[in-house]
Amino acid sequence: MASAHHHDHDHGTGHEHGHAEVHAPAGPPPGAHDHDHGHGHAHSRTKDERRLLATLLLGVSYMGVEAITGWLTGSLALLADAGHMLSDAAALAVTLLALRIARLPEDAKQTYGYHRAEVLAAVVNGAALLAIGVGVLVEASQRFGHPVAPDAVPMMAVAAGGLLVNLVGLVILSGADRSGLNVRGAWLHLMSDAMGSVGAVTAGFLVWRFGWAWADPAASVLIALLVLRSAWHLLRDCAGVLMEQAPAHIDTERVRARLGGLGGVTGVHDIHVWTITSGIVAMSGHLVVAREGDPCAVLREASRLLRDEFGIWHSTIQVEPHDFEEVTLHR
Repeated sequence: MASAHHHDHDHGTGHEHGHAEVHAPAGPPPGAHDHDHGHGHAHSRTKDERRLLATLLLGVSYMGVEAITGWLTGSLALLADAGHMLSDAAALAVTLLALRIARLPEDAKQTYGYHRAEVLAAVVNGAALLAIGVGVLVEASQRFGHPVAPDAVPMMAVAAGGLLVNLVGLVILSGADRSGLNVRGAWLHLMSDAMGSVGAVTAGFLVWRFGWAWADPAASVLIALLVLRSAWHLLRDCAGVLMEQAPAHIDTERVRARLGGLGGVTGVHDIHVWTITSGIVAMSGHLVVAREGDPCAVLREASRLLRDEFGIWHSTIQVEPHDFEEVTLHR
């Protein structure tokens, strides 16, 4: 049987609503399907952690080789690539730590758990990429004024080895869930680093074949631009999550229209869709039901529609009678 009670909630939208809310069972017993979904999600993240750890160990093992060779040969491109590999290692370490923190259970204060730790780690990764890109651009601009031809043969050999390491890392992460900001950030680090290794190999060849000393800082500029592009996209997506924007793959107007088309629903308002962390989308909204409508049936159908059609597993829906007058308190 549906029951009405007074309920205050705040989903971070800046409003508090005092209202009567109607609850009804939505298909399986509460938590039954969500448990399976959550268990699969946790299992996937555990496998992702193993892939990230393997990639971290692989990168750290080669980073020192690039840094020492870059210093001995005088290659800025190699040093830039080594610096990027250092940021890769730091980013992967932060990502692994965040994934562990995100598994902590929710409590009275952290009612959504610690999932946002993953987003904060992705912000750190993006900031690291940004700092490295700017630093390499500054150093490259100075090198253009005083070009120094590096020792091309060892430069090409080590850069080619770095490319191989990054390609292996990309293969390892290819099976991970790259829809998550953290895994995606690690993927971007490795992809940019692989492109940097290609640039370093190319620069080494141009220096060796034609004596073009400027090719080294030119390759560094290309690496820096790739890094900055990755940083921008990652930070933009993190900002979207922290600002509680609707996920890019969900059209809120379509959500509103589909809910409004349910039998017995005469009105839809206060629709909010946001991301708790990558892969966990939440939604809240109010549905107005006709006098002859069945609130329990409406709630059941709305929950099913959101889950099956939009992939929204966490929904809070207030079902209101047609003559209900809501009091909204604005802060």
